[in-house]
Amino acid sequence: MKHAEGTSNGDANGSGVTAPNPKVTLEELAVSPNLPGQVPRLLEEIASSGNQYLAADSTKYAALETAVGLNLFAALGTDDTSKSVAKLAQATGSDPALLGIVTGRLMKPLAAVGVITETGPDEYAATSFSKVLTGEKYSDAFPLMTSRFTLGILALPAFLEKTNYRNPTSATDTAFQLGYKTDMGFFGHLQQEPITARRFNNHMGVYAQGRARWMDPGFYPVQEQLIEGTDFGKEDVLLVDVGGSFGHDLLDFRRKWPSVPGRLVLQDLPEVVSSVKDLDPSIDVTAHDFFTEQPIKGARAYYMHSVLHDWPDNLGRKILDNLVAAMKPGYSKLLVNEDVIPDTGAYWETTSLDIIMMQIGSGERTERQWRALLESAGLVVVNIWTAQRGVESLIECELA
Repeated sequence: MKHAEGTSNGDANGSGVTAPNPKVTLEELAVSPNLPGQVPRLLEEIASSGNQYLAADSTKYAALETAVGLNLFAALGTDDTSKSVAKLAQATGSDPALLGIVTGRLMKPLAAVGVITETGPDEYAATSFSKVLTGEKYSDAFPLMTSRFTLGILALPAFLEKTNYRNPTSATDTAFQLGYKTDMGFFGHLQQEPITARRFNNHMGVYAQGRARWMDPGFYPVQEQLIEGTDFGKEDVLLVDVGGSFGHDLLDFRRKWPSVPGRLVLQDLPEVVSSVKDLDPSIDVTAHDFFTEQPIKGARAYYMHSVLHDWPDNLGRKILDNLVAAMKPGYSKLLVNEDVIPDTGAYWETTSLDIIMMQIGSGERTERQWRALLESAGLVVVNIWTAQRGVESLIECELA
C-alpha cells in the first residue's frame, strides 16, 4: 500500500515510531503525534530513559551493593518474619538512620524495587530474591558489576571519541583502563585482586544456572556426537574444559552423564584452580594457561565456555592455535560454548553483553565472525547447535 507523505507505516520498520517527513522539524517531530493535554510521547521516552538510568538502575545497584557489603540480606534471613530496622542495624553494625529509621534511607529504595518487602513502619521481611542473595556466589555479582565493569562502560563513549571511533581490538588499550585510570587490563586485575577473581568466577558459575545447557537433551546430541564410535580406555580423556573456572560445566556434565567413560579434565590458572572446591572427585584439576602449549594431546573434545569472547581475534587465534596443535585429526573436536549474534533480531541480553565486552577490548561475535576466526586457525565448523533464542550456542569444530 502506498502511504501519503509524512504518514506512518505503523510498526513495519520495527520501531513503532512515526516515519519522519524530511520537511518536519525535529521540534515538530518531538511533540507529535499526540493527544491534546498529553506529554509528547517521544519527549517522554527520552526523559524516562534518563530517569530509568539515573533514578532507577544506578540507585538500585548502589543500594544493592551497599546491602551486600553490610551483609544485610543475611541479617534479614531466609524466613518470612518481619524484622525492625533497629534490629537489622544492630546485626549489621550500621547506623540505624542509614538503614532507614524515620527516613527509610536504604531500606525503602530496596523495598520500592521489590528486593525486600516493607511490612510496616520501619519493618521489613525477606523476599525470594533477597534470600538467594544470602549466598555469596549469588550476591558476588553486584559488587563485581558495579566495581569492576561500570566505570569502564561509562568511559566507553569518551574512549571511542579518543580513538576516533575505531572498533576496539586491543586488550591493552581499553575503555576499562580509561575508566579505572590504570595501565592494567581487566584480567590483569583478576590476577592481582583475589576477591574480584572470586566474584568473577562465582558469577560465571551462576550465570549458566537455570539456562539450557549444551549437554541437555534436545540441545547437543552428546551420545551420537561424542561417545558413539569411540572406545575409551581408563586414561583416555573425553573432555578438557579449557579455562573452566571452578568447574561448573564439568560438574554439570558429570551429573547429567554419570556413566559416560573417559576422563574429565578441568584447566585454569593456578590461582583459580587452587580455589576449586566441592568438585566431583572423578574430575581431574590441572593448572594451565591457555596461551601456552596444551599439555593434553588427542582428547576426544576440548571445550571452552565464554573464553574466546574475552579476547580480540589476534589473541583468540593464539588460544585456538594451541588447541589445534593438540587435536588428533579425524578424532578430536573443539566445542565452543558462546553467544552467536544473529544477522537480524539480536536478543537484548546478547547485545548488552557485547557492550560490556567492548570496554575490555573484546566482544560477542556473529556467525560470520565465528566462522572466520575458527577457520583462520585451521578448523572447520561442523554445526552450530542452539536450543532456543537468547541462549548460548555450541559451535562444534573439527580440524580442517
